Amino acid sequence: MSSTELPGVRSTAEPSAPAGAVRVADGEQLRTVALPGLELAVRVRPPVRTDLPPALFVHGLGGSSQNWSDLMGRLADTVDGEALDLPGFGWSPPPGDRVYSVTAFARAVIRYLDAAGRGPVHLFGNSLGGAVSTRVAAVRPDLVRSLTLVSPALPELRVQRSAVPTALLAVPGMAALVGRIAQGLTAEQRTRGVTELCYGDPARVTPEGFRNAVEEMERRLALPYFWESLSRSSRGIVDAYTLGGQHGLWRQAQRVLAPTLLVYGGRDQLVSYRMAHKAAAAFRGSRLLCLPEAGHVAMMEYPEVVAAAFRELLQDTEDGRG
Repeated sequence: MSSTELPGVRSTAEPSAPAGAVRVADGEQLRTVALPGLELAVRVRPPVRTDLPPALFVHGLGGSSQNWSDLMGRLADTVDGEALDLPGFGWSPPPGDRVYSVTAFARAVIRYLDAAGRGPVHLFGNSLGGAVSTRVAAVRPDLVRSLTLVSPALPELRVQRSAVPTALLAVPGMAALVGRIAQGLTAEQRTRGVTELCYGDPARVTPEGFRNAVEEMERRLALPYFWESLSRSSRGIVDAYTLGGQHGLWRQAQRVLAPTLLVYGGRDQLVSYRMAHKAAAAFRGSRLLCLPEAGHVAMMEYPEVVAAAFRELLQDTEDGRG
């Protein structure tokens, strides 16, 4: 599980520039896609060539499409990248039915891909987005060329102690209680806490990246649905952990046919490093990248390493499709 909006480690090129109230990196665009009962903000990184295969990036709990900006920039010569804000996060409003389950998020991703006609895509997911992407790849293999999962939120029998407070948000009424307890904290204090939880080395975050994250934290805290989306999404992860049979995430991982790259951080405080080899055994023919110094968001801490590993996956997979 991830947490609220995270600061970037470094800029891909020039410092980020605001577009109205929206912050987009140099070379990016942000657009809105309206579907029945659903509105999605999509961050676009135009490719350097028109013949590149499409890719879609899905963020973690409390994050946004901005979490992928650095990696998207580094892969602009390899894929035609888009990153969406899941319903209720980033710049996407809450879903019309107010359902925040892993299945509902997966359905939103599928609906977007079907409407856009971009599939099959190289699908990337972090944390909650990793669970969502696993479900998408299992139920709609026709939409996925390859799967790259960074610290995916897959069921663990022994949850790390540092992940318990995030999981507790799933308890009814707990989000409101946490909100009252944290009311005296400034956006800067909250951002610092999130950074220390999610990064292997918080010192890697640039001052500019931290300031941008504080600004985004202030914006998110002012949203009337902030705690609703966070708590109900946490509950959605916990519910997904309890599902058995063909709907269980580990069973669905075994059904994934797409070439898969798994990325785990040795200092991850939210998804246990020990789950790496279980995941590698579940996803058939997968390859595993372990980064001992990384935390929960390796694509933000070590984007150059993750990008290189993804390129190797493509090079070693026949015509990039499998």
